[in-house]
Amino acid sequence: MPPLLKFRILIILAAMLCCDCANSSVLPFGDTTLVDSADQKDIIDVLHRVFSKQKNGIDRPPKKIALSVVPTVGYTLSTGFAIGLSSVATFYTQPQHSGNQSVINLQAFYDSHSQQTFMAESNIWAFDDQFKFVTDLRVIKYPDVTYGLGSSTTTLKADAITFDYLRLYQTFLKKVSKNFYAGVGYSLDYHYEITEEGNLDNTVSDFKRYGETSSSRSSGFNLDLLFDSRTNPVNSLGGSYANIVYRDNLKAMGSDSKWSSIQIDIRKYFKLSDHSNNVLALWSYSWITLSGKQPYLDLPSVGNDTYNNTGRGYAIDRFRGKNMLYLESEYRFGITKNGLLGAVVFANAQNYQRSVSNGLNKIIPAAGTGIRVKINKRSNTNLCIDYAIGTDNSHGVFVNLGEVF
Repeated sequence: MPPLLKFRILIILAAMLCCDCANSSVLPFGDTTLVDSADQKDIIDVLHRVFSKQKNGIDRPPKKIALSVVPTVGYTLSTGFAIGLSSVATFYTQPQHSGNQSVINLQAFYDSHSQQTFMAESNIWAFDDQFKFVTDLRVIKYPDVTYGLGSSTTTLKADAITFDYLRLYQTFLKKVSKNFYAGVGYSLDYHYEITEEGNLDNTVSDFKRYGETSSSRSSGFNLDLLFDSRTNPVNSLGGSYANIVYRDNLKAMGSDSKWSSIQIDIRKYFKLSDHSNNVLALWSYSWITLSGKQPYLDLPSVGNDTYNNTGRGYAIDRFRGKNMLYLESEYRFGITKNGLLGAVVFANAQNYQRSVSNGLNKIIPAAGTGIRVKINKRSNTNLCIDYAIGTDNSHGVFVNLGEVF
């Protein structure tokens, strides 16, 4: 069975809704701002020029809410064709439209293999940016493929698995000092109606060895520490980001078992010149089991970070283990002077341990390149289309609305 490739092609239609959200050509965030975008072009300028035959860029009137709605079609080797809708809304909670920008992201998909996905993610700032409310809600009917535990699994161990999934994460953060926040939250992962077909080579699957169940529930509290000095959360030209999440699942809160973990997400952005927006971006992501036995489907795996973006070059869930170590670097540079087109080159490396006691046994590399199309110059949002190659003939096209990290 060929590996599952994440392959979604976003079709940008003339009916796409894009509004600007501020009275200036910069996007306030933290203590720094984006460079002036008045001389840049985005896809809305192109559409206006095509349909209205205007020669110059469009000075679009400012709006309180920036709303983008993108109809999508897609394809994966295991799920077939998919149709759906993605939308992003950005706005300010302060009356003068200043401070940090709040974001709501909604996605819904349906495919020819009956995979159904609804996702709602939001980051809402309140009370003069003293508080941040973070929500992650997902309802999924998900035919999937798992390949066992560790970094040395092969496609011969492909195990088709089907489940329904409910995720609800809610976190409240309070500002402690400049760019630094601390908070507490609740996390629920509930998988049910789980069935598997078994390994392709007819051997006993790691899912069965680990402890096959028809459902699993992880429910507990989380403690968060956040530092964020990025210039822009969707496409930063500088600054740093660090998020540490400790999660403790308790039977008293409805969890099937007691277990705990920690996730450490660190990102750094270097703007290489005052005369361009070229950026070197670095990303480190660690997901470590501290105690207990997590349900199999809650273990760290490729593409199961918060925004499902780790592991370009591999299928979602291609590798899984008790612990996950991940590193990625990306160089972002412009192609056209007006900012409409850009490109990236990137490389990543990851490791998954079969058990907590295993050491760093095998590094899994991948690399690739991609194109960037400016969707909204005001928020510096790009359509990202990347092609990545991994080991064992793994390769594919990966698409994002906004930078991968």
